Amino acid sequence: MIRLFDMLSRVADAIYWMNRYLERAENYARFLDVNFNLSLELPPDIATQWRPLVVTTGDWKLYESLHGAVEKNSVIFFLGFDEQNPNSIFSSLRNARENARAVRPDITREVWEQINHLYYLVKDETRKKTWQKKDPRRFFGEIKKGCQLLYGIFDATISRTDGWHFGKIGQLIERADKTSRVLDVKYHMLLPSPEEVGSPLDLTQWAALLKSVSAFDMYRKRFGKLVPSNIAEFLMFDRVFPRSMLRCLNHAEQSLYTITGNTTGYSNSAERQLGLVKAQLEYADINEIFISGLHEYLDNFQLQLNQVSAAIYHTFFSIENLKTPQP
Repeated sequence: MIRLFDMLSRVADAIYWMNRYLERAENYARFLDVNFNLSLELPPDIATQWRPLVVTTGDWKLYESLHGAVEKNSVIFFLGFDEQNPNSIFSSLRNARENARAVRPDITREVWEQINHLYYLVKDETRKKTWQKKDPRRFFGEIKKGCQLLYGIFDATISRTDGWHFGKIGQLIERADKTSRVLDVKYHMLLPSPEEVGSPLDLTQWAALLKSVSAFDMYRKRFGKLVPSNIAEFLMFDRVFPRSMLRCLNHAEQSLYTITGNTTGYSNSAERQLGLVKAQLEYADINEIFISGLHEYLDNFQLQLNQVSAAIYHTFFSIENLKTPQP
């Protein structure tokens, strides 16, 4: 049985998506920042460097319909500032702000002010056409720092009610998805020819991938040498690194159990779907995944996360599932 909620379904939905959009904005800033740095070190092949960044976000068809040919500034604009891209940094922060406005009485003044600050920061940089500048990395850095500050404010000022846990679930599912996508970049953009495996170029690319999720230092502390299978294992299965796919799902499940009051097994479809995906990660073997195909595994993982999100909606947010409070 799902225990009584302290909040309305629509409020939980808004807080869940507010956090997903914020995490999405930060991750896009990470992708763009690291890819821009990498482009300064690699031979100037624009399509090879920038097209896969759009492909891995799942928005290639939309980009192609709006911008046609791959060009660095067009990709930065599309992923960072384009209002027609529903997943751009600007669109994500705008949606996060709208969700925050809808639940203004349920969040603190500090959270609301920081979301506003980020939204107007991007709006101002859009007016200045920052994507056309020679070096837009300052903007990416401000978005990353602003989102990280907001996470701290959220954790430091919001009571640990159902609302806080729904927010964490949204953040962690989005983070797991984006970690899988940045790992998939190696398939789309950075996969070298066989003779280049282990070359300085190959290692530079793997190092950039780790840096895009702030994992470089923690990976080196655990494994030392840059080895592709170890990097994939770290980002997918590590139990203590906060951006690994498995740790994200572990903590999302903990928040889900706190909301429902369940302790073992599953009591609804959301717990079941999340438990299935988490169990597959827990018992997976990285060598078998490399043999069968890393891209295929990650692609399936992203589809499964979509099913988890749908199950959360139908379990908690769908109007058909609203429950009348009982003593």
